[in-house]
Amino acid sequence: MYDQRPDEVPPTAPAPVSAGHEPTTVERGSFCTARCACGWFGPARRSRDRARTDAAEHRAAP
Repeated sequence: MYDQRPDEVPPTAPAPVSAGHEPTTVERGSFCTARCACGWFGPARRSRDRARTDAAEHRAAP
């Protein structure tokens, strides 16, 4: 069985504090994922820059 290291365990989603979207990027191993407090998350990417672009696109979406 695989035991996750503490730095690999994804953080729990914080409660939304505003109506706007504030996505962040979360690193997990060699992958990076954009996540938002609204529940949205992007695909896991090896490119941190592409994950940041996913977050920016989500922030700009209506």
